[in-house]
Amino acid sequence: MHGNTRESADRFGLGWRDELAAGILRNVDRIDLVEVIADDYFAAPRAARRALETLRAQVPITLHGVGLGLASAAPVERRRLDRMAALVDRVEPVSWSEHLAFVRAGGVEVGHLAAPPRTDATVEGAHRNLALARRVVGTDPLCENIATLIEPPASQYGEADWIAKVLSASGCDLLLDLHNLHANAANFGDSPAAFLAAIEPERIAAIHIAGGRRVRGDRVLDDHLHPVPDPVFELLTEVAARAPRPLTVILERDGHYPPIEELLDELERARRAVERGRLRARRAEWRP
Repeated sequence: MHGNTRESADRFGLGWRDELAAGILRNVDRIDLVEVIADDYFAAPRAARRALETLRAQVPITLHGVGLGLASAAPVERRRLDRMAALVDRVEPVSWSEHLAFVRAGGVEVGHLAAPPRTDATVEGAHRNLALARRVVGTDPLCENIATLIEPPASQYGEADWIAKVLSASGCDLLLDLHNLHANAANFGDSPAAFLAAIEPERIAAIHIAGGRRVRGDRVLDDHLHPVPDPVFELLTEVAARAPRPLTVILERDGHYPPIEELLDELERARRAVERGRLRARRAEWRP
């Protein structure tokens, strides 16, 4: 069975992109929800906002932010939070999320999601920003780990320990991007298993899967332009075996779009990966 007819509480969906719109709308019976980039609608024309409401009537939506810059010692801009709050009120998404990253400093736009120094100061800054986000928007965002090609300088903590501290301080839950985890592990010689061991399984609420490519020999670039690699599906099974909560799994694709059937096949592979992990967890519970 596919889509909303499944008995499992786990949900599987695609990132909404204009290039994929027709294929998604033809296959809403095979898709549990779509993830919409919130920033695209902050200042969108009325017609675009109405179209988003029409989409919401056909399939559940989760909103994903890319420009708030919550993981910074600097305060998040209230204007951006107000726009997120207005969009959440209008769309009533099943959840909203943002990256544990900074995107501006000293009035300068960085131009991408940058990893902050992993210090007590940025833990405290993220805590303040997430608390403000909760007050303004009305609900906690899910916090996403990011990929980086450069280890943040002057860090006191490793990535997993820093994320765990942010989640503990803020009370927020994790949107775990498995390709970002895979890429950082490959680029810096880290262990995905050690990362997962440092995160409370109960904190994991949602998953991103995507594909990237090798650059400069052995570096992994998270470009969302390629099929999901085998190690990411293996990590998905591992997370499903650990995480007790229902998971929302979103397949991201930002270019080089294949036929929709290929993306739906990847989504079905994700379902099977989660099912294997859930089965493994049940078998472990049954053991005397």
